[in-house]
Amino acid sequence: MNSVHGAPSYQLASDSVTLSVTRTGGMLGPVTFISGEKLFTPYALAPWQPDELEGEMPNLLKFLRGDFFCLPFGPQDEGAPHGDTANADWHLVQHQENLLHLAIEPEDVGGKVEKILRLRPGHAVIYSEHLLSGLEGNFSYGNHPILDFSKVDEGEGRITTSPFRWASVNPGLFSDPASDEYQTLVPGARFSTLNAVALADTPPDTSSPSTSSATTDLTCYPCRKGFEDLVMLVNEDSTPEQPFAWTAAVMGDHVWFSLKNPSDFPATLMWISNGGRHSTPWEGRHLGRIGLEEVCSYFAENVTSSREDLLQEEGIPTTRSFSAEEKVSLRILQAASPVPPGFGAVVSIIAKGPEMVSLTSDTGMKIDVAAHWDFVVSPS
Repeated sequence: MNSVHGAPSYQLASDSVTLSVTRTGGMLGPVTFISGEKLFTPYALAPWQPDELEGEMPNLLKFLRGDFFCLPFGPQDEGAPHGDTANADWHLVQHQENLLHLAIEPEDVGGKVEKILRLRPGHAVIYSEHLLSGLEGNFSYGNHPILDFSKVDEGEGRITTSPFRWASVNPGLFSDPASDEYQTLVPGARFSTLNAVALADTPPDTSSPSTSSATTDLTCYPCRKGFEDLVMLVNEDSTPEQPFAWTAAVMGDHVWFSLKNPSDFPATLMWISNGGRHSTPWEGRHLGRIGLEEVCSYFAENVTSSREDLLQEEGIPTTRSFSAEEKVSLRILQAASPVPPGFGAVVSIIAKGPEMVSLTSDTGMKIDVAAHWDFVVSPS
């Protein structure tokens, strides 16, 4: 175990991926994807280290980086935000050449959660599994990858997802000026395309409803510096022809993408964090970051709100029912690849045989990436 960005961390490496996972919070990052002589490190590290912060705050904030598993997703009445899985210590179960197996017995929700990360030679892919057992009741949950666009020119990064059937800006005030936080999207605004989302005329607050006379394109990032926003997209169900849902981010000469089973993770949250928070530890310096989070949750609200099933009429689950007698495997795949100049934004990711996916861009370019996509579709 080594100290990485101020955090004791486990390591795992292959010919195509090197990664670290913090002992506290089980946070994946940094990660380097390797393609020949090209290196790509897309995951965000907070612009602070744990020992630089003073005062009481959740470990989630002290160690913030990369990707972590949240159970429950969001705040809870008793316990740390995003749960012990994102705040407490994970212990080592097994460490092999291409496998890192950690576990935690969270005191807040009970049961056991195992984090199993697998690598495969020749695959610039992280095969990520969380195995839940002994858990009783209805819970929200999610994976929380955060990418760093701070070195990408304004608006030059491109973010897209597989087709979605429902989408909305966070219904309440996500960033409250009374707490020195500011957002720029209209609370509760519904939209059908990421290219046109209602932009507030002035930063929303609690004094009056927001008005909007313009839209903004959420596929282009970094944009809207000085603001902090949250939107949720509910993906279309999978089909035999399209057996997985996807999220993609083109960053310079590389693309990062994730694949999931939408029956396990019905929604994608976009946490657009571009310097809109000014309290400690944010201080306006968390710039050009974006969370592309795969969840079963009601936005990032308290788990109590998720349990109220507020989107039932839309047929959108916001929690899952767990039984102590069952084991549940929740899997996502996160991968990367170089892209040619002028590639543009990803418009489709499809299976191409059992060990390959094909990405097509809005400029008509295609790339094939080695990835065992069935990992997210058919857990064994």
